[in-house]
Amino acid sequence: MKLARRVMELTESATLAVSAKAARMKAAGVDVIGFGAGEPDFDTPEPIKQAGIEAIRGGHTHYSKPASGLVEAKSAVCAKFARDNGLSYTPAEVIVTAGGKMACYLAIQAVVDPGDEVVIPRPYWVSYPEMVKLAGGTPIFVTGPEENDYKLTPAVLESVLTDRTRMVILCSPSNPSGVTYSPDELRVVADVLAGRDLVVLSDEIYDRLIYDGVEHLSFAAIDDRTRAKTVTVNAASKTYAMTGWRVGFAGGPAEIIKAMARLQSQTTSGAVTFNQHALTAALTGDQFVVETMRQAFRERAERMYRRLTAIPGVRCPRPTGAIYCFPNVSATYDRLGVSGSVEFADRLLEEIRVAVVPGIAFGLDAHVRLSFALSLEEMDEGLSRIEAFLR
Repeated sequence: MKLARRVMELTESATLAVSAKAARMKAAGVDVIGFGAGEPDFDTPEPIKQAGIEAIRGGHTHYSKPASGLVEAKSAVCAKFARDNGLSYTPAEVIVTAGGKMACYLAIQAVVDPGDEVVIPRPYWVSYPEMVKLAGGTPIFVTGPEENDYKLTPAVLESVLTDRTRMVILCSPSNPSGVTYSPDELRVVADVLAGRDLVVLSDEIYDRLIYDGVEHLSFAAIDDRTRAKTVTVNAASKTYAMTGWRVGFAGGPAEIIKAMARLQSQTTSGAVTFNQHALTAALTGDQFVVETMRQAFRERAERMYRRLTAIPGVRCPRPTGAIYCFPNVSATYDRLGVSGSVEFADRLLEEIRVAVVPGIAFGLDAHVRLSFALSLEEMDEGLSRIEAFLR
């Protein structure tokens, strides 16, 4: 059967592929340590689960009205943006979506026309390029200096901006590197983009998972210029361990949000209604649950970073946010007889039963991604296997 070209040209998600292969091996009784997961290993906090259950029992099982999100959910999103991000949005400037991924997709579909260019910094989340291609846009990849943890500098960013640039995507804290832009670094980016007719998609899904005293600044909160051109994407997925609930949200200029809502009304019809009640409970409830998870991730981040950088030939950006380390392991390729990150990851999985995600999936073949969303015991065992394999 002939399938649409746009589907055939999509690249399979490497993160899901690695997780699926590791799961098959585990199901066959193989002792696999999985560093591939891009989700917290914690359970959704009980008050949030109860809110979802009570919503179902209360009959909140019909369509979301409006499609852009329930009134109470959008009010909770507005309150979250004000509390955590210093952003004052009205309900007309926010949307609740079926996950953060859908928020990104809708924003790109609403703004990008065929032939438009979208600047995507390396390393990038695996879905950005595919979403841009689905909109008919052209991904323009750009890489900051490794010594600057690949963060964009003014010269690097200016080198790829053209009259066809319609969007710039930022992700801080970064998936896959865990690197966070400082407020000053973001202000410099804002200065470079000032006066340009483009939209910034700021993916801030890990904004509550920040470590080492690093300050998170929302790009839209820098000044009126950035607020007017930025769509800020977030979700309950990582902050509240709700990846399976598929509920995200975004805030931005009312015109763009309205366009995203029109698209949503013709696709998913909106986020699941009772899940929006759970989102409301998450955003308005006791935030102690977030701090508990954040502290656990902070300890794991430091431990993984310390052990990885102690391995000869391995260097790694320090993770100051998110749930990942992104070590450069290319110095070991020749000795291991591998040509890149895919073969490196295959060797680890087949020979020492450790699953990592090849860096080529994120645009940098010298790296692999390891998630520290697993127990300390599993993490230590997996890192010990990697250390023994690489020494």
